[in-house]
Amino acid sequence: MLMGCSRLVAAEFSFFLAIPTLFAASAYSLLKINFTMTSEEIIVLSVGFVVSFIVALLVIAGFMKYISRHNFKPFGYYRIILGGAILAFFLFVR
Repeated sequence: MLMGCSRLVAAEFSFFLAIPTLFAASAYSLLKINFTMTSEEIIVLSVGFVVSFIVALLVIAGFMKYISRHNFKPFGYYRIILGGAILAFFLFVR
């Protein structure tokens, strides 16, 4: 957004940046188990992939619709409050 992009383009760019990260994390997890899985595990992994893909598409579509009409201020306030609460927890509760 500092480069003059709209909120929608900035959000799309951040989602595109997540794709290689998620792919690398998945590949690393498969590499850790040496790509050895039973047929049941492959089925469970496939169903999980399809369901998470559909849910992600729906959530991203809803989020893109939301940010096309609203700004990031509520999200910013939420992050500041959550960060302060976590910081206070670690400073004062421990």
